[in-house]
Amino acid sequence: MIIATISFYLFAAMTIASAFMVISAKNPVHSVLYLILAFFNSAALFVLLGAEFLAMILIVVYVGAVAVLFLFVVMMLDINFAELRQGFLQYLPIGGLVGIILLIELILVVSGWVLSPDAIVVGKQGAPMVEGVTNTEQLGQVIYTQYAYLFQIAGMILLVAMIGAIVLTHRQRPGVKKQVIATQVYRTREESMEVRKVEPGQGV
Repeated sequence: MIIATISFYLFAAMTIASAFMVISAKNPVHSVLYLILAFFNSAALFVLLGAEFLAMILIVVYVGAVAVLFLFVVMMLDINFAELRQGFLQYLPIGGLVGIILLIELILVVSGWVLSPDAIVVGKQGAPMVEGVTNTEQLGQVIYTQYAYLFQIAGMILLVAMIGAIVLTHRQRPGVKKQVIATQVYRTREESMEVRKVEPGQGV
């Protein structure tokens, strides 16, 4: 029990520290790497809770696909971050005001929370184990029955994000050559090659 408690606090502290570094790192590539570290620590917390399937999905899907996609997109966009930081001080007062308003709202919401005595008792008891039903089967019954529409909405959001990443990656940029399949397929012989008559003793 002591080892589980120490592991929980260790992974929770690492998750919070990694999440803070995601938003505070100046290099976006470092932010994505810290995000991957946060995902790994979150997966370890799921393992401590007995949700091994969620931990595996978090590693395979988010670390293996989403985070790597973010990393490659950030590296391929070639954003001039020095130019983006030039207008930072210009929008600092407005951003600070919005941040203060959001902080006040969060404080008001959190201060209004009241834990029910029944919730504390249920939290100490833990989730009941169903005999003959695996963790994955229980999760599937919840997602595809009670939260089926929310699951579909999450899929649509990920699809829109993927399309947006592809559009940003394939945008036209000066000085960058891109392959145009239609131009290659429909090119003629005159466009592809040029016949020159070279006189003896002269170069091309």
